[in-house]
Amino acid sequence: MANAKASSPNLQALPTSPCPEQSLSSKAVFDALKMILIGAPLNDVLRSVALLIEAHTEGAVCSIFLLDEDGQHLRYAAAPKLSDEYRVATDGVCIGPHVGSCGAAAYLRQPVFVSDVLSHPHFANFKDLIVRTGMRASWSAPIMSHDGRVLGTFGMFYREVREPGPAEIQLIDYASRIAGIAIEQKRAEEKLRQDERELRQLIDFLPQHVLVLDREGALLQANQVLLDYNGHTLEEMQGAGTNERHERDLHPDDLERARSERRYGLASGVPFEIEKRMRGKDGRYRWFLFRYNPLLNEQGRVARWFATATDIEDRKQTEQRVRNENLALREQIDRDSMFEDIVGSSEALRRVLRQVGKVARSDSTILILGETGTGKELIARAIHKRSNRGERAFIAVNCAAIPASLIASELFGHEKGAFTGATQRRLGRFESANGGTIFLDEIGDLPPEIQIALLRVLQEREIERVGSNKPIPVDVRVLAATHRDLNALVAEGKFRQDLLYRLNVVPIEMPSLRDRASDIPLLVEYFIDRFGKKAGKKFRTIDRKTLKLFQAYGWPGNVRELQNVIERAVILSDGDTFSVDDTWLKREPPQVASPGVALNGALLRQEKEMIEAALAESHGRISGPTGAAANLGLPTRTLDSKIKRLGINKYRFKVPQAG
Repeated sequence: MANAKASSPNLQALPTSPCPEQSLSSKAVFDALKMILIGAPLNDVLRSVALLIEAHTEGAVCSIFLLDEDGQHLRYAAAPKLSDEYRVATDGVCIGPHVGSCGAAAYLRQPVFVSDVLSHPHFANFKDLIVRTGMRASWSAPIMSHDGRVLGTFGMFYREVREPGPAEIQLIDYASRIAGIAIEQKRAEEKLRQDERELRQLIDFLPQHVLVLDREGALLQANQVLLDYNGHTLEEMQGAGTNERHERDLHPDDLERARSERRYGLASGVPFEIEKRMRGKDGRYRWFLFRYNPLLNEQGRVARWFATATDIEDRKQTEQRVRNENLALREQIDRDSMFEDIVGSSEALRRVLRQVGKVARSDSTILILGETGTGKELIARAIHKRSNRGERAFIAVNCAAIPASLIASELFGHEKGAFTGATQRRLGRFESANGGTIFLDEIGDLPPEIQIALLRVLQEREIERVGSNKPIPVDVRVLAATHRDLNALVAEGKFRQDLLYRLNVVPIEMPSLRDRASDIPLLVEYFIDRFGKKAGKKFRTIDRKTLKLFQAYGWPGNVRELQNVIERAVILSDGDTFSVDDTWLKREPPQVASPGVALNGALLRQEKEMIEAALAESHGRISGPTGAAANLGLPTRTLDSKIKRLGINKYRFKVPQAG
């Protein structure tokens, strides 16, 4: 059909315009659309459209071309009554402005009508074919997509010379529109199926296990990695009920915990995580971290759950190895030192250590009393190490260093959203110490409302996180300490008497350094050796004058003050004889600060200690969900400015990475 010219008077390009004289019946249109909706094959739908028009128009023979992917050639999709000879000869025709009626309609993007193909130059090369098949008139209209792309053409042929009337033009327009709907629908379905296949392939290529669950948690889909791991088909995974599948695939020790956490997470409707061991097809179990994320519908309700499972077996093995190494290290320390860092042989100290030996194996609450710097935390650690809980956690909390607004969250934890800055659930110190020991230093500084909560913990052995009313049982031994007179605080109404009774089951009184002055030479030698090794210095002798000065001094700061003085002297000494400047220990008249100044200084010290504790816990990380800012409930910039103002070196808390 190439080389045809468009100048002939019987080759016309006409616009479509509706005409009320003739139209398809609503039933006929409905039948065609119904075939589209029920998903009939495209060729069947297009054949139905062609037969519909042929039945509606006497003497007409219809065909539908589809444009190739190259956008240059037309291929027959339906031509139920067109002769095989004509169809074979014209299949694959190239589009162009002078290529018959169909090729020109596709190229010009508008209807083209040829009233007599036999006399028209565009059909000269097919004159013999036209004579044999008896075709004379050829009318064509482009089939357009909703976004203006040419999809193909609809053609009508007659065995007589014929000009189209308005009704026939209308009919061709209807037919091309219905064909366009069918073609677009099918291609959209094919694209969707292709996208689904590609997505499935992509998910199957992921190294993680991927699952799709319904809103109740029943399995809908699983990727190939998961199926290969456990050796089941998707049908086998779906066929087993959720409980049966869990009993088959999960480690027995994890079963109840994983079920409980999963039930709670699905009921919450928010993302959650579970660590559990899953059985492989080889019968071995490996640890996986399951992350569940909900897909919400337009009403905000959960429609599906998407879950991924990441293999964390290596991480778990490393954690277990570190725990074993720490246990071995603790055992070695216990063998090497009866009471590490507790130095002295005075009767006052021996009396305390005898008490420690008696009470360590019990689970009784112990109240350690004594001045600041006497070593109350060392005694608490010694009790813990010699207790039945010695292999579990020892959590120390300085109650005076935590602001009143945060102490409840620090001790008992909080739920996500419990207060501004609570971006995730956080375990408190009591939960972290579960199975072990918690040491509450400076217990006399607890606010009244926290005293009530602590009393409940001691009585009921359960806590409630901030933002939750769900009780959580805890198995924790409580050791408390203070330098304050709790009886006096009770008399002043600042400390609860019933809490004091609960804490004061076994009191241990720590002697001041003044009361154990005979231990000073031993302590001096111990600290000189300790700080000398740290500084790379070795001292052969101790200045006699310095030793007398130490024994004569009152040491209001007790062992801590002695330790600080010796560390300072070790750093500043040049020779191999240890000595201190006697001006360091001269008593100065006390300067009474105004109440406001004293209070401000105390608050700053507490704030600094709290920030340093948070930095230590986060290994120097400030931002992020596990950073110090999140733990303290502060914006990152605010915490940065406080660190600079208080002169805190945040880098000393960072853990060095292996190179």
